[in-house]
Amino acid sequence: GIFCGISGGATVATALEVCRSAPKGSVVLAMIPDTAERYLSTPLFASVPAEISAEEQEIGGSTETAIHAS
Repeated sequence: GIFCGISGGATVATALEVCRSAPKGSVVLAMIPDTAERYLSTPLFASVPAEISAEEQEIGGSTETAIHAS
């Protein structure tokens, strides 16, 4: 999924539509300037803990460019 708001989702949907008719080999960029932080305080995320678990920390460190590095 893409963690963003409605306008960011619309941007991605539009980019995908452009890709359907773009010539093969084209490069399409869709910029989504939305961190969606404001959605974290809504009831939708009420059951999600604020801190990441040890397992999530391990997964975050397993990528080539580690995220959530200590």
